Amino acid sequence: MNRVFRSHIIDITGIILIAILVYFISFSSGLGLSFDIPPSLLNLNVIFISILIEALPFVLIGVLIAGFIQIFITEDHIKRWIPKNRTAAVVMSCVAGALFPACECGIVPIIRRLMSKGVPVYAAIGFMLTGPLINPIVIASTYMAFGNDFEMAGLRMGLGFLIAIIVAFSVSIIFKSGQLKESIHLPHSSEKNRSFLDRVWSMLTHSIDEFFDMAKYLIIGALLASIVQVYMPAKTFLQSADNPVVSLLIMMGFAYVLSLCSEADAFIGASFSSIFPKSSILGFLIFGPMIDFKNTIMMLSVFRMKFVLGVLALTASVVFFTLLLVQNFI
Repeated sequence: MNRVFRSHIIDITGIILIAILVYFISFSSGLGLSFDIPPSLLNLNVIFISILIEALPFVLIGVLIAGFIQIFITEDHIKRWIPKNRTAAVVMSCVAGALFPACECGIVPIIRRLMSKGVPVYAAIGFMLTGPLINPIVIASTYMAFGNDFEMAGLRMGLGFLIAIIVAFSVSIIFKSGQLKESIHLPHSSEKNRSFLDRVWSMLTHSIDEFFDMAKYLIIGALLASIVQVYMPAKTFLQSADNPVVSLLIMMGFAYVLSLCSEADAFIGASFSSIFPKSSILGFLIFGPMIDFKNTIMMLSVFRMKFVLGVLALTASVVFFTLLLVQNFI
């Protein structure tokens, strides 16, 4: 407990120092400083804050759900809910993700807890890919972003679900065992005999631990994503928009480095509609919510690097080739 407490003190101190630095940059003009901060650094600061503000509510929701899973969901529940058949487990996990309003920022702690309870890695990946991509909130925002037209929302939902199933099933073939960096201590069976209020308190305690585990990686990912957004030469890429293959790669790359929240990315994607073809816009809308830069950083804190890089490469490849195959039909 003392080690956990010291770890939290260090995390809180780091967050406070970052907050002081952000405040210093944001309000430098009003503090009577004798030097000017470069516009690019001010822009980076704005993007960094916007990513954090966008992501933190979903991280909080994610860690609360993770805490609930840790205390209230037992291995027996998981065994009853997850089909033993691999194909059925993949499909069920993707359906569950599609119905679950989660963001890619908060999905990592949830799947870590699910895996610690016995959910197979391929089912956890299916849930991770569909949860931020085709849940009801995301589909509604996509519908509104494209002028109340269901075509893009429907394509995002249908193709995204197909891609998630292909990736999850591929993971079940390639990765045979659990890929967590370290085992997570599960509550003892005596947990069931505790009072409801005690279990709620334990849930909140686990959620706090989960938040500090995830928050530092979210901050690192948000900072790196902000740096890429400010200093990446976007104009050079936009000149290649006429080539469907190159434009698809560009939009998938944008989705990865911009690290937008899936509930808001449709409005950004719609702004590119006059520049890029429909398949490229779908690459932006499908690949980003499945896995982006800050999400990768958070996954690296939980899973083995080989597994994270494998899932990243697999997801990118399936999205790319699927959209190339269907681009003449959409």
